Amino acid sequence: MLTITAIIRTKKGHEAEMREGLLAVAANVKANEPDTIGFFISEDPAAPGTFTTYERFTDQAAMDRHNNSETVAKFFAIAEPLLDGEVTLLTCEEISAK
Repeated sequence: MLTITAIIRTKKGHEAEMREGLLAVAANVKANEPDTIGFFISEDPAAPGTFTTYERFTDQAAMDRHNNSETVAKFFAIAEPLLDGEVTLLTCEEISAK
């Protein structure tokens, strides 16, 4: 299982736009990506506008399909001007899951 963890910090005042963009990606994953096993979004209650995603893929091909999808491209086009700094990405192999 391959995973991506992303930490996304949003400029103040744009939290709702980023949240909506992330939820649109999640809806697309649910409807169209059977090999994306999980797509989780969290927001830090102590730092509104700081989001994390945790994404689980069956294999590299599934990850590539997701990352190269029109939906992800559209998200980053919307998100880029809303970002407060770089997105932190960790691409990993899952070694344990409950």
